[in-house]
Amino acid sequence: MKHSVQAQGLWGKRADEAQNALEQMFWNESLGMYDIEIPRSAESDQTVFHYWWMAHAVDVLVDGLLRTNNERYLVRLRSLYDGIVRRNGGALPNELYDDMEWMAIAWLRAYEATGQTLYKQAALVLWDDIVTGWNEQLGGGIAWRKSQTDYKNTPANAPAVILAARLYRAFGREDHLAWAHRIYAWQRINLVDPATGFVWDGMNRTGDGKIDQDWKFTYCQGVYIGAAVELYRITGERTYLADAIRTYDTAKRELADSATGMLPDEGRGDGGLFKGILVRYAAELEFAAPTGTVDAAWFLTANADRLWLSGKSPDAALFGTDWSAAPEGGVPLSAQLSAMKLLEQAARFETRGIASAT
Repeated sequence: MKHSVQAQGLWGKRADEAQNALEQMFWNESLGMYDIEIPRSAESDQTVFHYWWMAHAVDVLVDGLLRTNNERYLVRLRSLYDGIVRRNGGALPNELYDDMEWMAIAWLRAYEATGQTLYKQAALVLWDDIVTGWNEQLGGGIAWRKSQTDYKNTPANAPAVILAARLYRAFGREDHLAWAHRIYAWQRINLVDPATGFVWDGMNRTGDGKIDQDWKFTYCQGVYIGAAVELYRITGERTYLADAIRTYDTAKRELADSATGMLPDEGRGDGGLFKGILVRYAAELEFAAPTGTVDAAWFLTANADRLWLSGKSPDAALFGTDWSAAPEGGVPLSAQLSAMKLLEQAARFETRGIASAT
């Protein structure tokens, strides 16, 4: 292992409860993956393959491993890897560049946590496929999918910066860093509001060249923050830190409830994952920025407090899409993973003494 473990605090214990719920209630041994919703029903097709949801499941397993050093996470990571590869036809690459980026980011984290070369190779194989998505239509950028090369969006570009920068940090290849700079520059010029730092979703989705400025999603803000943070960590250039802080401040102002500070309910399905992604990279901003520069630890812990006190199912650590109300009916895997990201980040803040629970 390449990490140490600190004593569990209150948030660590709460994160453990959520990890146990994921394992006991969502894991499907016959699939070698997690069910996409519980309870299972005839109406919810558990055989639908949500590739990018499974990438985020890898991410929260790595969170648990880093926090506890419990070997059960090693076992589950490997069984999930095998299940994903089997369901994906024997390999990891797929049609969607953004999906592959999430998968590569997750397995790179798994490699760094475990030292397993299988996960390193997964990240590198995916990266080699991802960079084929760059083309000069619309001035550059990575396409969203292989069958639609003239549609460029934030979900396919900002995570690619995060991945390329982390590959550079892990392996020292200059081409990874060059790609991180190149993709970030395109993203910043084309899909970030120059007046506010708010991050737009995409451009030319319907072939008309227009930017989807009305699509206001938490995860677009999160991945741009994460991209800027990664480049700041490598270069020390404060321009990147300023970019991340401005987008974070604008995201809070535009998307969080003005009265409660709660992040929004973005619906079931893929939307259930969105705010958890903002949470992860807002936390990275807190850890990277000079002390007192941002309030992300306070802001996220306040959301976690409300989630635990008001948004948890009465009889288990299960969570829906609204973090201020207990889930009713089925619980989507996407929503559960999003809440787990929040709990795991609250536990990280706790171990570093920069936030507390109520």
